[in-house]
Amino acid sequence: MNTRATIASTELDWFTSSYSNNQGGNCVQGARLSDGGMAVRDSKNPAGPAFGFGPSAWTGFLAAVRSNDLA
Repeated sequence: MNTRATIASTELDWFTSSYSNNQGGNCVQGARLSDGGMAVRDSKNPAGPAFGFGPSAWTGFLAAVRSNDLA
């Protein structure tokens, strides 16, 4: 998995996942990265860590979710 150690989250355009139910503020937020990857963070802690995934890792994750193949 290709991850980034540091992401300047203030420079990203964060959005709340459409799959988050937004009950009690338990939301996942994402931001598209310039290389085609994705940054992900917990909306309850926007100043906390954000995890970055390169394009191939993010595409693989989405494919696994769509096929329900998350073991």
